[in-house]
Amino acid sequence: MARRYRNSLDGIHNRSYENSLDAEEKAGVDTIDRLEDHSPEPKKKMHKDLPGLSQEDQEWLFDIDEKEQSRIFHKVDMRLVPMLASLYLIAQLDRANIGNAKIEGLEASLGMEGNDYNIALMLFFVPYVLCEVPSNVLLSKFSRPSVYIGILVVCWGTIMTCMGTTQSFAGLCVTRFLLGIFEAGFFPGAIWLTSQWYPPNKTQGRMAMFYLSSAASGAFSGLLAAGLAQMDGLGGYEASWLTPDEAKFLELSHIALRGVKTNAKGSTEKKRFNWKVAKAVVTDWQLYLQTLVYWSNVVPNYGLKFTMPTIMQNMGFESTTAQLLSAPPYVCGAVAAVSSALVADKLRWRAPFILGFQFCLVVAFTVLFVFAPRIQDNVALCYVMVCLACIGLYPIIPGNATWTVNNLAGPEKRAMGIAFFTMMGNSGGFAGSFIFLERESPRYPTGFGSALGFACSGICACLLLEFLYFAHNKRYKGMTEEEAIEKHGEQKLADMGDKSPLFVYGY
Repeated sequence: MARRYRNSLDGIHNRSYENSLDAEEKAGVDTIDRLEDHSPEPKKKMHKDLPGLSQEDQEWLFDIDEKEQSRIFHKVDMRLVPMLASLYLIAQLDRANIGNAKIEGLEASLGMEGNDYNIALMLFFVPYVLCEVPSNVLLSKFSRPSVYIGILVVCWGTIMTCMGTTQSFAGLCVTRFLLGIFEAGFFPGAIWLTSQWYPPNKTQGRMAMFYLSSAASGAFSGLLAAGLAQMDGLGGYEASWLTPDEAKFLELSHIALRGVKTNAKGSTEKKRFNWKVAKAVVTDWQLYLQTLVYWSNVVPNYGLKFTMPTIMQNMGFESTTAQLLSAPPYVCGAVAAVSSALVADKLRWRAPFILGFQFCLVVAFTVLFVFAPRIQDNVALCYVMVCLACIGLYPIIPGNATWTVNNLAGPEKRAMGIAFFTMMGNSGGFAGSFIFLERESPRYPTGFGSALGFACSGICACLLLEFLYFAHNKRYKGMTEEEAIEKHGEQKLADMGDKSPLFVYGY
């Protein structure tokens, strides 16, 4: 029998939580509620035919108290998050350090002129966008994701070494293109790894930690070596640093919360590509609106990141000072991303935080648009606005991605949907590569104006999403499961996924 979709992990206060669970996942909703609510209800009422778990496993899972659950997840935090954060830091440095090289004489050294710099920026995003989905398909075929991610890291490290020795504009273009190929798989892969270890209501905070890494510095080689060594067994739960009971808890809770078993022994059956699900993803209106929200970060963020050292130099600072002054805005953005994500996870509400930071972008880019022509007369004001822009930028994607994942029904659509959404979102890097034009320095009307426009469109998309989600939920609020089955039939309800009248969108 079809069951009502319920979101026990991403609701607000006492509202009825209904969510993106497919036919296999929905049976575990009452189990999830019991994991989070240790009320004295008799155990015999807790077990609701949970797929993949025996009665004994369910009883064992319920006996794990909340403090012990938190301790286990914190133990995973100490192993997983620093490793992913350090790798993300390296990836960000590799793709964005071209902006720092520019003010140190890159264009003169390679004989670049006109829009050559912007073309070099853009070439990174061609393979970066096109390879994200295929890369995640390849990742799923590895029993140990650590092997695949390790290959990516070695390859992009080799490419970066070659980029540092290039003597021509053509060489720069080739290495930027190759860098895009090998870095494409990391971020969607990191999202997938995070979903393998954490439940939905603990995901955004961990994703935000990736952004904190942009403020880190120091011994990257040591962190990388330690991180790669700790990736052994990642994606399964046979890691030697977990006790048998800890591994069992993670395995069973993953089945309860995600509705699928992990690939600990590489025994998961390989499925054929599901064209029906692909069509549902490509025709899903919410993914396009969520992409507009994503672009409110990506377009201004990449544009600003590639131009930040030059903006500092336009304020009148020498190159070394300009490089140093480029760091504090990113620290502000990283702190904002992590702190807001922790609060959003606690309140289980995404939209208000996304909107709040988008309005920060509107204020920052409006002021910069007006005062950038006289930037040396308004250094303090413009620098504060650059910091405010980073504060507005960095919290958006963790909330945006979490909001999207939680409103996609079923593991197949969720996996394919997040890959499609990430691919579409990162295509904004093409625009970000061309909005800050050297000939418009220091005013950058196209850059600051475009950033302002994308921020405003993101606000409109976010508000429209919240309205449409609310309208759907209100329209079908009174419909019972029996009425829905009578009207649509069980099979059609299952096929409708998040378009089912029984599905309740999270805000």
